[in-house]
Amino acid sequence: MTVNRLERTIQISHWGNIAVEENIQLTHSGAKLKGSFSRYEFQKDTRSGQSAIKSYKTMLPASAFGVYYRDSNGNISTSNMNVLREYVDLELRPRFPLFGGWKTQYTIGYNMPSFEYLFSEGSNYLLKMRLIDHIFDDMLIEEAVVKIILPEGCTGIKLKTPYAVERQEDGLTHTYLDTFGRPTITFSKKNVVENHIANFELTYNFSKVLLLQEPLLLISFVFLIFIVAIICKRLDFSISSHPHKD
Repeated sequence: MTVNRLERTIQISHWGNIAVEENIQLTHSGAKLKGSFSRYEFQKDTRSGQSAIKSYKTMLPASAFGVYYRDSNGNISTSNMNVLREYVDLELRPRFPLFGGWKTQYTIGYNMPSFEYLFSEGSNYLLKMRLIDHIFDDMLIEEAVVKIILPEGCTGIKLKTPYAVERQEDGLTHTYLDTFGRPTITFSKKNVVENHIANFELTYNFSKVLLLQEPLLLISFVFLIFIVAIICKRLDFSISSHPHKD
């Protein structure tokens, strides 16, 4: 199999969580299937489709939780997860067997506690985690794109990678309760193999006072709704008819 494109998004929260999501496009790079495919014949004859890929294993970090596996049709329930000491073993089974030349696209996501990967000293922070995960044995990723979304208000961002990557222009990602947007670092690497699984380091500055920004915005919004409700209750919007004088 060949991963044609991997889009990996890492979102950092200073409330104790790191969210990772991967969008994966892959192709069975073996000999192409000749003729048409019949699921009935495939299930009837166990010898047919021996070259088809029915499942494969992905390795996630040992602290991964809240794992989900889905595609454009929704959640895919045909997967098995085994939590081991050093990693989480996730057996993925696509909705259909993959024959030579066939393609599939899916999304894997999970959360991790930030204390294992995010370190701080005062207002200085260091994020140290894997650039990519193990997708399957002997993997080849034609293009991997990694996007790191930091909390709003981060400054002095510096990236250190274990090998050369192509860094794109930094941008902003807007989510709920944001005012200016969250700094987003994006970089890519072509022809990635298993030996490229290594840690990157990202340092930045962040004032802990900014942690109060979103709670204060939420409280202000609720308070505003409360005030508007009181005003509306005190106002008289009823339509009264006045008698006409002859």
